[in-house]
Amino acid sequence: MLGVARDADGKAIKDAFRKLALQFHPDRNKEPGAEERFKEIAAAYAVLSDPKKRAEYDTHGFAGVAGFSPQDLFAGINLDDIFGGLNFDFGDGPFDTFFRRRASGPPRGRNIEVGLEVPLERVLTGGDEKLRYERPLSCPACHGAGAKPGTERRQCDKCGGSGRQVKSQRQKGVMLQQVATCPACGGQGTLIDKPCPECSGRGQVTREETLTVRIPAGIEEDSALRVAGHGMPSEHAGGAPGDLFVIVRSAPDPRFERAGSKLWRTESIGVADAVLGIALEVPTLDGGPVTVTVPPGTQPDTVLRLRGKGLPDFGGRGRGDLLVRLQVRVPERTSPEERGLYERLRSLAADKR
Repeated sequence: MLGVARDADGKAIKDAFRKLALQFHPDRNKEPGAEERFKEIAAAYAVLSDPKKRAEYDTHGFAGVAGFSPQDLFAGINLDDIFGGLNFDFGDGPFDTFFRRRASGPPRGRNIEVGLEVPLERVLTGGDEKLRYERPLSCPACHGAGAKPGTERRQCDKCGGSGRQVKSQRQKGVMLQQVATCPACGGQGTLIDKPCPECSGRGQVTREETLTVRIPAGIEEDSALRVAGHGMPSEHAGGAPGDLFVIVRSAPDPRFERAGSKLWRTESIGVADAVLGIALEVPTLDGGPVTVTVPPGTQPDTVLRLRGKGLPDFGGRGRGDLLVRLQVRVPERTSPEERGLYERLRSLAADKR
């Protein structure tokens, strides 16, 4: 299920679970079947990460762990250690969101997704970033009722408060009913005689919010950070608002291209520098530029590796590398003196053949 070898150690199991869980967790994967796939992955990790459960599984297969309840199965799993900083929704207990029904009540509001670009320096160190976005809020003047303060909505007399109109007719001895949304109240069941001047009767106002979002060091591209209760307000009285999902992406940087925890940079050198070698100063995200030695005889597209000068491995302790790709710059125009030197070089090369 996790794609690990039978003798995989704890770190390999944890890394495999984390990779797959980030891919299929319903907080960031809205595809049909993602939640069921996540449950399967979580169950596999719960078994393989516990020595006793793993021994039962190795000895008896699925039958050895079939009697565990979800609470027993997931007891002892440190979710903060695995998903620290991502604010994934796991309910009040281990994986409670996915193995127990939510409490009944008015439907929650819809979730909102907002993109946030952060500089590579923030990905390197982690820390707080400001996020500004707009969302509808319950009108503070009428508290979402839509009616002018001091007045109330009244029941629609066209539908009797049901929000529907039913038309019946008999055809060939069969009674047919046609149910349609009440055109008078638009299905609300109530009417507003005096709309709230603050929200024009909508019951909601749009406001800009500023939030502080904590970015974990090494956060992966397109990761979703969940901020509970900052989504759309519920359309039903007493319903909780939805959640805000902040999709984090790396901001474009003229110095580097990101590839996971690795950084790529292209440096251009002249023909003579490629032949004779040269010392280059290469910028880094921390600690200022470093000097890199280009050896004599360097070929085009050679890649030099600066170990540990990339981004942190998310959830790990190491850092990726900074990879410098060398392009050899061929002059488009030459002076008479330069042309003479190049012709001399070509002659010398021909003499060696």
